[in-house]
Amino acid sequence: MTTVDELARRTHEAFGRVRSDLEDLVRIPSVSSPAFDQAHVRASAEAVAALLRDAGMPQVDVLEVELPDGGKGRPAVVAHRPGPDGAPTVLLYAHHDVQPPGDPAGWTSDPFEPTQRGERLYGRGAADDKAGIMAHVGALRVLGDELAVGVTVFVEGEEEIGSPTFTPFLQAYRDRLEADVIVVADSSNWKVGVPALTTSLRGLVDCEVEVRVLGHAVHSGMFGGPVLDAVTLMSRLVATLHDDNGDVAVAGLASRDEADVDYPEDQFRSDAAVVDGYRLAGTGPLAARMWTKPAISVIGLDATSVAHASNTIAPVCRAKLSMRIAPGQDPVEAERLLHDHLLAHAPSGAQVSVTPGERGQAFDATEDTEEMRAARWAFAQAWGTEPVDIGVGGSIPFIAELQEVFPGAKILVTGVEDPDSRAHSEDESVHLGELEKVVLAEALLLARLGGAV
Repeated sequence: MTTVDELARRTHEAFGRVRSDLEDLVRIPSVSSPAFDQAHVRASAEAVAALLRDAGMPQVDVLEVELPDGGKGRPAVVAHRPGPDGAPTVLLYAHHDVQPPGDPAGWTSDPFEPTQRGERLYGRGAADDKAGIMAHVGALRVLGDELAVGVTVFVEGEEEIGSPTFTPFLQAYRDRLEADVIVVADSSNWKVGVPALTTSLRGLVDCEVEVRVLGHAVHSGMFGGPVLDAVTLMSRLVATLHDDNGDVAVAGLASRDEADVDYPEDQFRSDAAVVDGYRLAGTGPLAARMWTKPAISVIGLDATSVAHASNTIAPVCRAKLSMRIAPGQDPVEAERLLHDHLLAHAPSGAQVSVTPGERGQAFDATEDTEEMRAARWAFAQAWGTEPVDIGVGGSIPFIAELQEVFPGAKILVTGVEDPDSRAHSEDESVHLGELEKVVLAEALLLARLGGAV
């Protein structure tokens, strides 16, 4: 059997190469959104495959699922290394596609040229989720031939566009992906220096809502007064979604006030870059407001821009709404409740129509399993401090699909990010010291699951 100190020594010696390989991955602009060149997504998959072969995985393939319409999903990488007889098989998940870079002016450095400032490495995908890939690769390198479990690595290429072919992919390659334990490296730690196991995730429901008041635009001076513009009416409709405290006002939605950790308000304000003077919305513990209570945001609005404004009454306004739902909430029921609310609150009799969008299941790991205890032990050894269990306000809908296809597998949700990582935003980054600890923790977890430490 190996020791914690020995694995820590190997991890430290291997980390320079882990960082270098992460930088090479960040340089590949693997944006899976169809508006971007998908050749880069293919190049990213091939680069990940090469890293896994180098890490000692004997079977590595770049795979795409065929769709009924003749199309294909984005390229994913599947690698496998069998374990000793009787050993469990662990599936290690990450994704190699990234978000679009966003506004270039918001980046301090080129988003696809990794740049270190202080203890952080900046670049699109540096945290979400190419660091997750390197956590898997690094752990496999550290363990080498001492790997005491079977390992399958699954690195998908379309998570950032909602994993549209995830279920068909699982069904097509079920035999290759089946495992006893699944480690999803796509979440966050509590903060720098404090690791976390994610035990709940909110689900997702989104939709587009349209408010129409006129058949066409009319002169605001000639007809203004009796007719309110569609943007004003949309504002009134959206305002009904929350009460005076800022809590979601859609009747019937599930909501829980409990949280395992306290989130100090000053820390939240700093983490979220809240402007001075803003009064935080909602009631109950801050952590519960983010993790176990519903939330609704307007994430898009179609209205005349200021630059193109004219003296006309806007006849129609469209908005895209994103609703996060509490763990335990059925997304189909939540969607119905939201749509019913919008239609019932049509302002001034305006025509309101709702187009459904994406739905994603929540995740709630209420059972304390042996595998979860092994993960907490590994975190404590790697960080030298006890981990915390957290929820995450965001959604990872494919976890529910993993649970459905592999009902017997134990799922562990881990991550490399911290509150300063700014995933999906400009100046995304990973803390390099934390990444080294993540690599060590995963090596320790795999060794523990195989009874080797």
